[in-house]
Amino acid sequence: MTPHSRSTRAVPSKADSGLRCPRHARARQLKAKASKRARPPLGPSWFAAVMGTGIVANAAATLPRTFPGLRDAATVVWSAAALLLVVLTVGYVRQRTLRVHVADPIQAQFFGAPPIALLTVGAGALLLGRRVIGASAALDVDRVLWSLGTVLGLATTCTVPYLMVTRHRFAPDAAFGGWLLPVVPPLVSAATGALLIPRTPAGQPRMAMLLGCYAMLGLGSVAVLLVLAMVYSRLIHHEAPAGAVVPTVWIGVGALAQSVTALGTLATAAPGALPALYARGAAVVALLGGLGVWGFAILWLVLATALTVREIRTGLPFAPTWWSFIFPLGACVTATGVLATRTGSQLFVWTAVFLYAVLVAAWAVVVWHSLRHAAGNTGGPEGPGDPDSPKELEEPDAAREAVTASQAAQPASLMTAVEDA
Repeated sequence: MTPHSRSTRAVPSKADSGLRCPRHARARQLKAKASKRARPPLGPSWFAAVMGTGIVANAAATLPRTFPGLRDAATVVWSAAALLLVVLTVGYVRQRTLRVHVADPIQAQFFGAPPIALLTVGAGALLLGRRVIGASAALDVDRVLWSLGTVLGLATTCTVPYLMVTRHRFAPDAAFGGWLLPVVPPLVSAATGALLIPRTPAGQPRMAMLLGCYAMLGLGSVAVLLVLAMVYSRLIHHEAPAGAVVPTVWIGVGALAQSVTALGTLATAAPGALPALYARGAAVVALLGGLGVWGFAILWLVLATALTVREIRTGLPFAPTWWSFIFPLGACVTATGVLATRTGSQLFVWTAVFLYAVLVAAWAVVVWHSLRHAAGNTGGPEGPGDPDSPKELEEPDAAREAVTASQAAQPASLMTAVEDA
């Protein structure tokens, strides 16, 4: 046998060296564990907690039937939502992970949550906060938060679909309820902006405010119907959603119900801004159109409930997406309350009361599980699709490419990404 010369001796690779050296392998394992224990970044999905808490308060203020102590309790809940909004906003701005989340095809969908949170808390200031901070301050707070939420919401509605077309790549079964979140904010702006119309100077400013809200109502309604068609197609042609993705189906209920609420609140504000003929027309559309859309919302509510019950039987893991149950239920309460006011029907009155009772019970359950989740994760909450290591925070492009490749290769990656929350 011919001996090998020293010049041709194989040089071990870094991977081989690591495998032959237990000390190096152990160091890598410790480093990986430390990375997983590091505080994960706060995702925009957690602003859904503000949305849900705020709608519990606002729905109580607009409920067609009052109960002793309900308004006081709602004021406390609104105060908690306002405080949570401040905490989450400061925490999110300080971590500086905007680029990472924008590049993530899953996480980017949840950028609709922060503007809705701003709009919800702003509306609560006008409905409930006057007794706490005064009427003038409450009006100023609502104007500021409504303006910020509307600008941010319109930016999200325009930017996220553009990113989905040009940068993100999706598997055929990638559509899920979260795709609705970027296009819902204009609907919420229209519904909550109606509260500011009577407080806007009469004449052209008030008319412009009303017409702008109607334009956002149309923008959001058509966009929601387009996305709902894609979500329904995914539900029909692929396997039923499972795990933490199931709660996002409820977002369709909230989007439709917000349209009904916006039609009703804008019709109420129309007489002070439009000629009498058009104001009467707005009232007719609010009633007849609102009833039709409300019926569609109930259909989607039944579908979402059936899918949720089906998943609960096999085990539904907690995730931030559980907050997707709350805001849609609250929107159903406000939509039903609007129809109760317009029709005087006791059927709608007691349906709104029943839905509000379910809303409060669901909110209490989700709050309890959220607190347990936060207590069990001392590193802080993590949004769906968040990076797992500091390296991904430094390399957003690499993280985006990794997520995109994973989605194309694994049909179940959507559920996995959401469950990671």
